[in-house]
Amino acid sequence: MLIERPKYLEKLIKYKDKDLIKVITGVRRCGKSVLLFDIYSDYLTKIGVKAENIIKINLEHKSNVALRNSDAIYSFVSEKIKNNKEKHYVMIDEIQYVKDFEDLVNTLKDDGCDLYITGSNSKMLSGDISTVLRGRSIEIRVFTLSFDEYYSYAGGDKAEAFKDYMLYGGFPYVATENDTELKVQYLKMLHETIATKDVVERYGIRNYQAFYATYDFISSNIGSYVSAKKIADTLKSGGYKNITPDTIGNYLNWLCESFLFAKVYRYDIKGREYLKTQNKYYAADLGLRNSRLNFRQIEPTHALENLIYLELVRRGYNVDIGKNRDKEIDFIASNSKETFYIQVAYTISDPEKKAQEIGSFRNIDDGYKKIVITMDTDPFTILERGYKKINVIDFLLNENSLNI
Repeated sequence: MLIERPKYLEKLIKYKDKDLIKVITGVRRCGKSVLLFDIYSDYLTKIGVKAENIIKINLEHKSNVALRNSDAIYSFVSEKIKNNKEKHYVMIDEIQYVKDFEDLVNTLKDDGCDLYITGSNSKMLSGDISTVLRGRSIEIRVFTLSFDEYYSYAGGDKAEAFKDYMLYGGFPYVATENDTELKVQYLKMLHETIATKDVVERYGIRNYQAFYATYDFISSNIGSYVSAKKIADTLKSGGYKNITPDTIGNYLNWLCESFLFAKVYRYDIKGREYLKTQNKYYAADLGLRNSRLNFRQIEPTHALENLIYLELVRRGYNVDIGKNRDKEIDFIASNSKETFYIQVAYTISDPEKKAQEIGSFRNIDDGYKKIVITMDTDPFTILERGYKKINVIDFLLNENSLNI
């Protein structure tokens, strides 16, 4: 059974036939290929596009190794569209296999193709490549399944589904696999493949043991303050004598470029400026992170933070960590229309814990909504001073929950 991704399909439909290269990015196996080759392709055929006018090229498939060359792809596509004046929809999966691909995609676009490309590394949109494609492309970031998407497939008891989702994450294959052992094996294979192909091999890392130690460190410390120096000091005490903060900084950047983690910056609310230190990292998928740690260190509050961060970004919010004098606000989520201050706690049923969480909102008088997201299931959702409490499952299953 195919898991539908309606929000991403809506985005693709929105940009259909626009004079832009559609760049679909995201961690490997998050569903980019299925989104294009199955869901979007089916949509195109349903609205009358002929099958022969939809050209699909999967560069990860062994049969297409010869096409990992811009001239070869251009010849292949040109042959398909020869003497055909109708619109063609060209979909190239994992474009990063093609060296200097930007000239290729620009040429195909100029030839009148409605072009869609996918990639598993954000490096393809940075630096010189970004400059070449600037003004000619739009990025559509695809994440692993949201809990809403996951539950639409899994069904059953919401609490039980949520436990499985927190443990095994949202990769589509994992969601559709019932055998726990196979879920675990798949996740282990996946994080090893991503770390090896997209980081170690791509960047020519020689001290791969130090790299994997860094990977393990930030997997263990999601939602905690992390710095390259802190990691370097920890690794030195563990025997990596020659490791430097600069090397660790490169590892962290590359892990983020491969969509394994996201770096979140601190924002001083009173000073209205970003701070240069004490950033946090969140995993792109909790199942992948849990697998890396052999399903140990499943600390629920930081896991909840991670899930909520991912959901806010999925919904299009810019997300920062807030500094309110000597207090920390877990997330400041904002877009062009609204801003929310959000605290995350497993429970605030204890009065002391409740006071601690809502204390982070004190003395912020800008009128933005202040919300605590918890696992609590009691009916009391209005806190003092107009603050609001939301159950995490209600938050994840209702895109408008922050505004209710």
